[in-house]
Amino acid sequence: MATLMQKIKDIEDEMARTQKNKATAHHLGLLKAKLAKLRRDLLEPPSKGGGGAGEGFDVTKSGDARVGLVGFPSVGKSTLLNKLTGTFSEVASYEFTTLTCIPGVIVYRGAKIQLLDLPGIIEGAKDGKGRGRQVISTARTCNCILIVLDAIKPITHKRLIEKELEGFGIRLNKEPPNLTFRKKDKGGINFTSTVTNTHLDLDTVKAICSEYRIHNADITLRFDATADDLIDVIEGSRIYMPCIYVVNKIDQITLEELEILDKLPHYCPVSAHLEWNLDGLLEKIWEYLNLTRIYTKPKGMNPDYEDPVILSSKTRTVEDFCERIHKDFIKQFKYALVWGSSVKHKPQRVGKEHLLEDEDVVQIIKKV
Repeated sequence: MATLMQKIKDIEDEMARTQKNKATAHHLGLLKAKLAKLRRDLLEPPSKGGGGAGEGFDVTKSGDARVGLVGFPSVGKSTLLNKLTGTFSEVASYEFTTLTCIPGVIVYRGAKIQLLDLPGIIEGAKDGKGRGRQVISTARTCNCILIVLDAIKPITHKRLIEKELEGFGIRLNKEPPNLTFRKKDKGGINFTSTVTNTHLDLDTVKAICSEYRIHNADITLRFDATADDLIDVIEGSRIYMPCIYVVNKIDQITLEELEILDKLPHYCPVSAHLEWNLDGLLEKIWEYLNLTRIYTKPKGMNPDYEDPVILSSKTRTVEDFCERIHKDFIKQFKYALVWGSSVKHKPQRVGKEHLLEDEDVVQIIKKV
């Protein structure tokens, strides 16, 4: 571990010393690829005798979505969990009160959202310091991250936490890079682009690929990609998730400071202790999770508006709806009747590929 850490530090130092210009782009791309590989080895040490890669404290996933509270010690994560879910997580004024992962559940708009209070991370967590590896490995299983910041401590905490999460392959409020990477058996590296490139050229692409021992591949760019974007696609283990910056303890700052915070993107100012703006935070969590509520309607009965079936915005076809109820349900599927904004007529007969919208009402007709 010490040698891995030393190699990472040596590469980071060399990158810091290297001037960024066209002449050094090739060298920096190579260093970034080496760094990404070392980080992967650090996170997933080769297991001996079938053992796992370090002990985690993951809790069973439950509910319709999972939200993780991440932040430095003593910023108010436990208080926030207590107020939002009614789950008890020890609160104290000293650091590292929470030493394991505490789950709670929020029921909001018919959806059950699991909220995880993760132990405070410290600088260097991505390199295995503290319990950083377990914290961020659990964060990777979430659908949305809440980075809790203390309004009276410098917002530099935000940059430090982002750096730790980035080091673990978590990309916040970003879309996957719009580039195609396909390995092939022969023909060398074929690099094409539909836009002007200011970051990547064929030499840099070849250098990054050779670091991964890839000598034959087709790479197509549809945007001005960087070396980091290409490395992310080759690694293939990156997670792209929405993130809300929850600025806590706003009762301790001035109104002018609060107005500045309120204008920043992805920010939500709250006071967990005084329960200020917790409704606003729940509204923002709902918006960022982008969930779809579907109401069921048994034949000859009124729709059940109390207990919706919750689907993700990416998997919201009638087939996804059937599988959410029961995985064998689709075998008996004949067609569905849908009322709501996804159809022109009410009801409308649809097939299993039909895309559902939030608050649609669905009645499944089975084969006889």
